[in-house]
Amino acid sequence: MTGGGFSGSGSAQSSEDPGAAIFVILRVVRPTCLCFTYPMSELPKQHPNEPHDESSAARLNWLRAGVLGANDGIVSVAATVVGVAGVTNDVTPILVAGAAAVVGGAVSMALGEYVSVSSQSDSQRALIEKERRELRDDPDVELEELAGIYQAKGLSAETARTVARELTDHNALGAHLEAELKIDEGEVASAWHAALASAIAFSVGAVLPLLAIVLPPAEVRIPLTFVAVVIALAITGSVSANIGGSSKRKATLRLVIGGALAMAFTYGVGLLLGTTGIA
Repeated sequence: MTGGGFSGSGSAQSSEDPGAAIFVILRVVRPTCLCFTYPMSELPKQHPNEPHDESSAARLNWLRAGVLGANDGIVSVAATVVGVAGVTNDVTPILVAGAAAVVGGAVSMALGEYVSVSSQSDSQRALIEKERRELRDDPDVELEELAGIYQAKGLSAETARTVARELTDHNALGAHLEAELKIDEGEVASAWHAALASAIAFSVGAVLPLLAIVLPPAEVRIPLTFVAVVIALAITGSVSANIGGSSKRKATLRLVIGGALAMAFTYGVGLLLGTTGIA
């Protein structure tokens, strides 16, 4: 068969050098598959900045989640300590409030991530076991089902059966999980790893505003914290935009404006409570 620019020349070359030919499943629009016999030396090149496999996409998602966790730590702790600094110049209550915000925020982030990922991984494991039972009890029906999936995506009946048979011979469970459920058996996330990563990311982000508010003299404490937090948010915004391939300017402005508003609001509340004698 032919597909776009990859015409029958691949088959001719593979017959000249059978050892160099491999069976390739080219994902043109995921998860649609077109099948070619193509020499290893002439495989179509992939764009280096695009995640062409699930493991790369998963790593990008984890990195993105880490950046977002750090953003949460920066903004929430900065807002807390600036708010307390609006009430008092005494460093002790500011430090206590900041430390409590770091610990409470890290635990909250870890717990939320653990519950979320646990629910997801439990569902994935249940689906994997169900598919494994079906393959064991009725492999012929499962083969026809897999062929039907690829036929429904545009392949001819003969090609769809060839794809299904080749994939089943290679890894029956993996082929069905990917085609039917978009699950990779080796990519089921660990809830404990996710919780720990989330807590660490939050804590790392929270360290900056805590140090910025505690270390400088009282008269420059708040301005320096504002500046440090804005710079940190600009950096993390640029990093997250680079990971996601979106506009750095928009992502950075969103974070900087949101963080500045949060600090301004809590400082205003603290200042109001301090001047009115309520706190």
